[in-house]
Amino acid sequence: MQVKVLGAAKEVGRSAFEVNCDGTKFLMDYGVELGREPAYPLPVNTQEITAAIITHAHLDHSGNVPAIFRHGSTDVYATPPTFDLSRLLIEDMVRLEKKSLPFDLQDVDKMMMYSKEIGYREKITRGNASFQLLESGHVLGGSTVLVEHQNKKLFYTADINPRGSRMLREADLDFGEIDLMITESTYSQTDQMPRNESEEKFVEFAYEVLDRKGSLFVPAFSVERSQEIAVVLKNAKFKHKVIMDGMAVKVNEIMLRYPEYLRDPKVFADSVNHAFWVKGERERRGTLNEPAVIISPAGMLVGGSAVFYLQNLALDKRNGIALVSYQGEGTPGRKLLDTGKVSVRGKEFKAESEVRKFEFSGHADRASLFEMMKKIKGNPKVLTIHGDNDSCTKFAEEIHEKFGFEAHAPSLGDVITV
Repeated sequence: MQVKVLGAAKEVGRSAFEVNCDGTKFLMDYGVELGREPAYPLPVNTQEITAAIITHAHLDHSGNVPAIFRHGSTDVYATPPTFDLSRLLIEDMVRLEKKSLPFDLQDVDKMMMYSKEIGYREKITRGNASFQLLESGHVLGGSTVLVEHQNKKLFYTADINPRGSRMLREADLDFGEIDLMITESTYSQTDQMPRNESEEKFVEFAYEVLDRKGSLFVPAFSVERSQEIAVVLKNAKFKHKVIMDGMAVKVNEIMLRYPEYLRDPKVFADSVNHAFWVKGERERRGTLNEPAVIISPAGMLVGGSAVFYLQNLALDKRNGIALVSYQGEGTPGRKLLDTGKVSVRGKEFKAESEVRKFEFSGHADRASLFEMMKKIKGNPKVLTIHGDNDSCTKFAEEIHEKFGFEAHAPSLGDVITV
């Protein structure tokens, strides 16, 4: 079994791994990294790919899959919600990026023609190898991948949250002995604040802002984070109006169709249905007429309806902005966090609204990554990926020290054999 690292090597973004099982080739994820210029994984020979697997809908894992269909085709496997959410996000990216992408909407349609929906733990055999998807606890329908070939087993975490969340069950880590593990390292060097503490502080901030007759703007990723915030507010019996806008509303509709993938479907439905869903420009303008909590993508303030709210709320000190998503380098969200400045209609201003950051990550933090490693059976080689240089290299060193596994942070293009 050989794995070629096509992306996410000592970086977060463009996840992609080609697994070669004596000629049977599985492509695990094929993402894009959206910065000033999109970055893509290393190319693959599309004629040789036996099957592609999308672990979950986030664009850094799914966003470049349609490129396979520009000059070729292959079966693509994922859970049903992953396909619905991926299509929504990819089509939106095509509309926004237009010229710079190596594919268009026709290629997205072709990808969907070759889509094969599978459930968790459904074993798919292709050629001389098999794979199955296991629950990841990261986003709705999100998966890890277990590949088997000639008594060798590979486990790929993709993005994982072993503890789950208010919305999602814990990750499924019951897969026996393995020979190779490819693990995310995003927060391997970071101990996050306990989730209940983050929730309490967030709800307190929401009350502070609304008690002074301001609105609290929560820019949040459309898939998962927006809904998680709505669930947190409902759980806290929050007494003020909650508004959801932008793509988060379309995601709500998709997620309500898949109750079996949720920890508690009733709690989820009650939470998102309790919020007011903005359905157009007139309703959007109307949201500014009274104090409310407004949840809207994009999470890093790059486009989306978030720009409208930022421009209309950031310059009034009664308002608040709660950053609950990861803020990537070079994004407006990172600029606001680091400098307190916002761009409004092309001009730069100091934000008057109170800005606070809260930890609501859907990824495993340092403690839960090590908890997960403790449960690993066998004596696998370990590849640490999907983190910055330090997070990947230090995590590999620590895994070797604590567990004795042969571990390293691979570089782009590396090929590992088991």
